[in-house]
Formats: sequence, structure tokens, C-alpha cells
Amino acid sequence: MSREVAVDDVVARVRVLADGAPRPVFVGIDGLGGAGKSTLAQRLADKIGCVRVVHVDDFARPGVPGWEQARFEREVAQPLRSGREGRYQRWDWDSDTGAEWHTVPVDSVVVVEGVSSTRAEVAVPWSLTVWVDTPPDVRLARGVERDGEALRAQWEQVWMPEEDAYIDAQSPHLRADLLVRGF
Repeated sequence: MSREVAVDDVVARVRVLADGAPRPVFVGIDGLGGAGKSTLAQRLADKIGCVRVVHVDDFARPGVPGWEQARFEREVAQPLRSGREGRYQRWDWDSDTGAEWHTVPVDSVVVVEGVSSTRAEVAVPWSLTVWVDTPPDVRLARGVERDGEALRAQWEQVWMPEEDAYIDAQSPHLRADLLVRGF
């Protein structure tokens, strides 16, 4: 299979992992803000029953650079690798407090999606990584539609430059097993 694939090919690859690989299976979906990572992750969950989606944004807190990958590793990845369920509390950005708790069963295909989800420092034995590549103008339009016009400057002056620095430092798009364009 070519490295650049259609969404249905990603679904097929994850289905093969779900049907045959020992659990837990970790699938990383990375890309820049507004690329379509959450949409792809949800499509996998809709099509493959044992998929559990973990959003990197659930581990992000205002004022904290990036996301709390150490907490993700401690609460989700390490327990799963040790044969125990993962359990984490989503961070609620609106109230700036912990929100509801989520459980990730040991027999899951764990899809971790979000900006920098597959960064080199994340201690996860990925079975598959996917980079979602979408043009900047499309990503910005999606982000402003989702987050509101009031956050356009945040997108343009903070988040997009931070994401560019991530690309420059780690080249995640080159390390990914699969590439989905324009999703």
C-alpha cells in the first residue's frame, strides 16, 4: 500500500489491526489544527466497534504549552500496556477544571488524535501513525468556524506558528506510516 492513502484505506488498515493484533493497539492521528484529525478518528470509531478515541485536547490546559503527555502516558498508555484499563479526566477549557472521567478498556484499539500526538517524546508503541495534511487556508477557515472569529488572531499569531515550529523540529509528516491529504 502506498504511504499516501484515502480515508477508506486508513479504515481498512485499522480494521486489520483490530482483527489480528494483540491488544492494546495504539493508532496515532497527527496533523495541524483544523486538518480533520477528529473527523477521521470519529470515522474509525463509527466503523470499527472496538476503537476508543482519546483526544490530545483532553490533556491540554490553558497556559500550559502543548499537552500533558506525561499525564496521558501515566493514566492511559502505561496502564494499558500493563494489562489494566486506562482512566483519565478530560480537562474542561471553559471552566478551567477537570471534567468527566473516561475509561479506555484493555481490549481497545486506542486512537490518539491531536496536534503533536505522535511527537517523538510520546512513549507509546504505535501500531500505526497517520498524518492528516490539509492546506493552511482550509485549516484556518475550519478553526475560525469552530472556535469563533474572536480567536482568529490566536490561530494566526500563536497556534499556527507553534505548529510550524513542531513541523520544523520533528517532521512528523515524514515519520507517519500513512498520509491522508485534504481531509
